[in-house]
Amino acid sequence: MNRIIEIHAAAPPKPALGQACNGCGVCCAAEPCPVGVFVLLQFKGRCRALLWQPERSRYVCGMVVRPADYLPWLPATLNSWAGRLFARRIAAGLGCDSDLEQEDGPV
Repeated sequence: MNRIIEIHAAAPPKPALGQACNGCGVCCAAEPCPVGVFVLLQFKGRCRALLWQPERSRYVCGMVVRPADYLPWLPATLNSWAGRLFARRIAAGLGCDSDLEQEDGPV
């Protein structure tokens, strides 16, 4: 089954399964990860914590880089700790775990 997800035109192409994450955003644009499901209570669709960083031309997880934006009750002193916790939960830096295939489409 084919699905269409919107990705920024300047985003890098999706790496192969197991290769280093390059911030392509395909996985998070397709569906929320366990952090999105259990913390943000989002069960389908593009994760609302998916952030585009134009200066780096890549996507990042808002729950990792700016957790207080999504958890306003979080004390400022715990922001860094929460970001590290969420990074571990999504296996940030361990490689692409999305088996989705990316096709170029109309711009």
